[in-house]
Amino acid sequence: MEGKLHSLTDVLKKTLFFFDSLTVTELVPYVHRRMLRDYTLTQVEEKVALCLRQHACFYMDNQNAWHLDLEGERENDGFYSLLLKKQQPLSIRELKSSASRNKKNRHLVADEARLISDGRFIQLDNGSWGLTEWEVESGQYALKHLVIKALKSHPTGLSQQQIYELVSLWRSTTLPAVEGVLRKFPYFEVVGEGVWTYNPVVRAAYEALTRRYLGALNRQKLRWHRDRERWRKKVVMLDRQLQEVTAAHREAAAALAQRADELSQHEYLVTQMAEKDLLLSLRKKEIFRYREHINKLEAKANSILHQCRLWVKRARDGEQEIAHLRQTLAKNQASLESLFTKLQQYKERDRENKGKLAELKERHANRVAELQTEIVELRQKLERTQDLALQGERQLREEINSLSNDLKDALEKGEEARRSLRFIQKELSRCQEEYRRLQGRLKNPLVRLAVRICSWFDGSAGHLPV
Repeated sequence: MEGKLHSLTDVLKKTLFFFDSLTVTELVPYVHRRMLRDYTLTQVEEKVALCLRQHACFYMDNQNAWHLDLEGERENDGFYSLLLKKQQPLSIRELKSSASRNKKNRHLVADEARLISDGRFIQLDNGSWGLTEWEVESGQYALKHLVIKALKSHPTGLSQQQIYELVSLWRSTTLPAVEGVLRKFPYFEVVGEGVWTYNPVVRAAYEALTRRYLGALNRQKLRWHRDRERWRKKVVMLDRQLQEVTAAHREAAAALAQRADELSQHEYLVTQMAEKDLLLSLRKKEIFRYREHINKLEAKANSILHQCRLWVKRARDGEQEIAHLRQTLAKNQASLESLFTKLQQYKERDRENKGKLAELKERHANRVAELQTEIVELRQKLERTQDLALQGERQLREEINSLSNDLKDALEKGEEARRSLRFIQKELSRCQEEYRRLQGRLKNPLVRLAVRICSWFDGSAGHLPV
């Protein structure tokens, strides 16, 4: 059967078909060898356990060993028979396309989901489906599991030569290798003379003990790694400290050498400074003598300068006083001139004001005389207007009296007119009632007939000749 297996489920089917039962731990190396190489063994074990639990074609016994269910589903029996007949992998798509043309072969086409859960079928990477029992690659399995398979198939036991011959059918090996495997693991027991059997209980205990031992080794390994890392860090720290100490020693040696150079330079400088101090002391004495002489000269110069400054100050004060007096004199002359001009202006204004005052007095006298004459005239006019007003008032009173008399007469006439109007209204209402009464009488048919007859006679009499 050409092609690689398609999925993890197919690898598990193939492995469990060859071995009747395997635990998850035993399945992991074969799966990791075929696929999932980028995963760790722990991750592969989780994937394998999940896949075994998800598919119904795998089941577990009481010893936590997984088996492959080869009975399958009845719906897939037709496809199983077809594969047995063809003896080569077939594609579901090709079968469906051919079944659409040939209705007789429709029952042979199976569903891929059901084939996945059927332990009799495996899928290749090209999409074709084959049987699990075809071309089992037994050479990839470990010699230990092949020996276990051989002893499981013969529970009564086999000799070493028989085991070698049976295992040689599956893969090429040697008799010493088979003997080494039988003597290496304790669950291969010698029953009689050269007869070996397989004890699954001892194997379970051995594997549990092995797992515990490996766990202890892993823990010890982790502890060793932690200790190693701690010692490595400590060594690195000590190396760093050693480097710092050596650097400090070098710096100290350099500092000592520099200090020796500085001491030699200091001694040389001290001798030079002593010579210079001697010269400086002599120079200082000379400088002090010169300074005393200079101080005396400065004192004399200062006294002379002070006197000169006093004379200069007095001269400047006199000049300032003279300038101030000149300024005040100029200001006084200017103020006198301005006052004289103002006095002339005031005199001219006084003359003008006196002329205006005389003119105003004359105008006032004339105006007073005019006003007196006007007052006399107004008094005369007032008397005349009062007389006229009294006369008009008398006339108005007479007119008012006459009008009041006329009003009384008009009111009396209006009262009589109202009485006559009321009387006429009463007469009108009486006539209206009489008219209504006559109309009520005229509504009688006899009266109407009589009226018509009378009117007819009146009309005929009018037409007779006179």
